[in-house]
Amino acid sequence: MGTYIDISETDLKNLFEIAFKHIHKRINFIHRKHIPLSPPGVGLKEIAWSGLGSFLGIGLCAFFSYKFLEPFSLTLLIGSFGASAVLIYGAIKSPLAQPRNLIGGHLISALIGVICFQIFGYMIWIAAALSVSIAIMAMLATKTLHPPGGATALIAVIGGTNIHNLGYLYILFPVASGAVILLLVALAINNLAKGRKYPEYWF
Repeated sequence: MGTYIDISETDLKNLFEIAFKHIHKRINFIHRKHIPLSPPGVGLKEIAWSGLGSFLGIGLCAFFSYKFLEPFSLTLLIGSFGASAVLIYGAIKSPLAQPRNLIGGHLISALIGVICFQIFGYMIWIAAALSVSIAIMAMLATKTLHPPGGATALIAVIGGTNIHNLGYLYILFPVASGAVILLLVALAINNLAKGRKYPEYWF
């Protein structure tokens, strides 16, 4: 016969408390040792300039799109430009926000997205997965990594009839033209305020 051990509810509670305190101490130790504190927040001036830049950049793309290009089924505005605006107006020192990355990342990704749709459009799930993964690898290989580029490649595949009808024109309208507008606004706005400098490098 086995030995019966009588453990009361109080004993179990004490065991759980001891175990919890031990685990909590270990987590705190690991946190203090390996994970640095988050960087300080940005000032109100930086916030204001970032907001102004994104307003003008996206606003110009939207204005030209709806005022002049819509009758021709063209646009200068795609979803990935919203993510680009975050980088080139709000994180201007990031390597991912520099002109080479902005323009190169979008162009390479757009080309890959169109090619993937042209070849594998009958299997959208394959075209979608390939477009993003190949775009990432191509951007890394060419030192043009720009995270919104992944969305640019994906939009070429799943963007709908209007995007698909553009074919390779998608690379010029909206991708290249829109990215250039965003860049021109960034060059102007990001260098107006004292302490803000853009770009960190061109190539």
